[in-house]
Amino acid sequence: MQAFSRSWLSRLPFVIFGIFVASGWAADAGTPPHYLVTNDDAPVFVSGSSFYGIAANGQLTLQGRVPSGQNGIGGGFFGANRVRILNNGSNQCVYSSQALLGQIAGTSLKTLTLGGQVSGSSIDTGSSNGVGLAMNTKYLYASFTDSNTIGTFLVTPGCSLSFVGDVHVIGLHAGVIDGMALHGKLLVVTYGDGSIESFNVSVGTPVSNGDKQDSTGSAVGNTFPNGVDITRDGRYAIFGDTSISTVVEVSNISSGKLTPTVVYHLGNTMSSSNVMLSPDESLLYISNTQGDRITAAFFNKNTGVLSKGCASGRLKGYVTNWSYLGGLGLRDITGTGGTVYVAEFGGPSSIGMIQVTSSGGKCTLKEAASSPISDPNSPGLLSIGTFPPRTF
Repeated sequence: MQAFSRSWLSRLPFVIFGIFVASGWAADAGTPPHYLVTNDDAPVFVSGSSFYGIAANGQLTLQGRVPSGQNGIGGGFFGANRVRILNNGSNQCVYSSQALLGQIAGTSLKTLTLGGQVSGSSIDTGSSNGVGLAMNTKYLYASFTDSNTIGTFLVTPGCSLSFVGDVHVIGLHAGVIDGMALHGKLLVVTYGDGSIESFNVSVGTPVSNGDKQDSTGSAVGNTFPNGVDITRDGRYAIFGDTSISTVVEVSNISSGKLTPTVVYHLGNTMSSSNVMLSPDESLLYISNTQGDRITAAFFNKNTGVLSKGCASGRLKGYVTNWSYLGGLGLRDITGTGGTVYVAEFGGPSSIGMIQVTSSGGKCTLKEAASSPISDPNSPGLLSIGTFPPRTF
């Protein structure tokens, strides 16, 4: 099951493209930037984040790169989101984890310069399967897969962080921490053994709600919660499963705790380890991480019920240029999101662009003619984010 829920490729060479300097590229004065940002997770040279300008039609243009000064690992758990973007007044920041030494780098979106780097405790590292991130405006949480700890970091001015402390966690069957999502005071996590758990973060450091449990799907085997998203109102946690088909599970968390998940079978494409709700919550986008396409399911935000929607065709470059699909991003922060972006894990990696239409209970997902866009700086792209970020 461990090998089934992680993606590994050989450490392939890559090139450093367009490194920023202090006076480097930025949006015109007075124009809010519109970016797609990667965690390049480079294990050989200095890792960092690549920045792509997003045009009105969703087209991506590589503008340059901010190096972190540390190394990634070129792989890891699908559900561990390694990029988080903060849009909070004067704090407009990108945070990305550098797994080899377990560090987190902050980059200012105003100046496109590194704001700082921080580590957790001496045991907090993620060189085996990466370091996932979740955050609100006050704290950032990091899942360290080597030490099975959740680190808490205080968000400070200048896109920097201050380490607060860490807590040790473990799945019901000794599983390693994987995906995380945060809403209000509730932090929801997945483990690599099929179990899930929630934590109260009202005082900053996570405190277990005592609701650790096997997901309903995992109880029958061959399906394990990996990535997780939470609805705008905080009523439902949605889990994307690593599975032999497209399986998603939903838990009602309106009580402030996890409840037994409801299982939805939404297609035959292998694995659904990353999920993301559209801004209007009408569609759930599913990255078929060990398959070759993106799936969308209709979501009822009032009842938490999912139903089959549509799927893209086979994305270009599968097998020949990339082997796995990773995390998701959206062009727009309203409606269906307009264009779905997906990380394509290869050497070098790329970013797929899938255009969305939805009307009258029907939807389509169509890969853009200019897709994919190369990420020459990444030999193992799994996580992306967009600015401005979705508002929940």
